[in-house]
Amino acid sequence: PIFQPQVGSFVQGMVVSIPLHYAWLAEGTTGSKIHQVLSQHYQDSVFVQVMPLGEKAVKDADLLERGAFLRPDTLANTNKMELFVFPNDDTEQVLLCARLDNLGKGASGAAVQNMNIALGLEETTGL
Repeated sequence: PIFQPQVGSFVQGMVVSIPLHYAWLAEGTTGSKIHQVLSQHYQDSVFVQVMPLGEKAVKDADLLERGAFLRPDTLANTNKMELFVFPNDDTEQVLLCARLDNLGKGASGAAVQNMNIALGLEETTGL
């Protein structure tokens, strides 16, 4: 099991974490490959950004609070989402994290975004 306690007092914002073992995935899957697929898929996304791969790159980009924590409220009042991939090839595990404003990128923001797409409007209208 992967132990990852998360406690905080934030008005809005959240980090959703998904721990995975490579053995659960298709043979040959690694954190680097997952990051590559996500980066390609979201490369033209207005709202979703794939962040640098791994803890060192995230630290080097100064994306961690006190060099150690993903702040849930960083994207408050936005419709944005940041995706993080933290691999550990030695233990064959990867932690996928999504940081978002649960009130902005939540159901209401998704509804407006989907309506815009369905009506042929600019995806960002009203967001």
